[in-house]
Amino acid sequence: MAALLEIKDLSAAAEDKQILSGVSMSIGEGETHVLMGHNGAGKSTLGLCIMGSPEYTVTGGRIFFDGEDITELSPDKRAKAGIFLSFQTPVEIAGITLSEFLRNALEQVTGRRMKLWDFKKKLKAAMELLDMDTAYADRDLNVGFSGGEKKKAEILQLLILSPRLAILDETDSGLDIDAVRTVSKGIEEYKKATNGTLLIITHNAKILEALEVDRTHILSAGTNADEGGGELALKVLEQGFENYKGKVEA
Repeated sequence: MAALLEIKDLSAAAEDKQILSGVSMSIGEGETHVLMGHNGAGKSTLGLCIMGSPEYTVTGGRIFFDGEDITELSPDKRAKAGIFLSFQTPVEIAGITLSEFLRNALEQVTGRRMKLWDFKKKLKAAMELLDMDTAYADRDLNVGFSGGEKKKAEILQLLILSPRLAILDETDSGLDIDAVRTVSKGIEEYKKATNGTLLIITHNAKILEALEVDRTHILSAGTNADEGGGELALKVLEQGFENYKGKVEA
């Protein structure tokens, strides 16, 4: 299977501090990969670099998406190409409602305007799937939302935008068991409806239970430390990351 995302020897820095050093990864279309590692291992940095965050400077290596070199591409062009990134801490934006934000984002990604009735129907169905009160659609984006509702709003974006590659960064962080189950249902629906590709950054086994994990990647000290099948994720969740601290691939 040809790789949808190919990361080759990627190194990155922020404010002259090297964070990633020679990270490589290959993800095939339709696959689900899990990215794990101890705090500070570089997991979130990798996700942000794939998305093209200006916070980080790529100091070596390349990123390819669907065969195209996107290393120098702006974040908006990566989004239009079909890459989606959820955030550990979703931002609050006053003055634009959740519904307006999603409709505008959909228009920017697809290049066309969906009829309002069709959009509202799609939005209502996705919110019901996530057990979200539809009144949230008319509230300012994430303003006054609980942590759980903010995370649901990000999965709502995933369902509405249907990207080719979704990078979910600690989407399950801070959620109770019921909320994790709901978020997992949304991710499962995304996979079922689009055969989308997932890179999940997580410390939680619950969010993986409904998904068939193809590969697990472990980062340590900003570089590859281990890689294996879905069983590796469960093993690490049981045993922790102590064995990987300071360990890198030979």
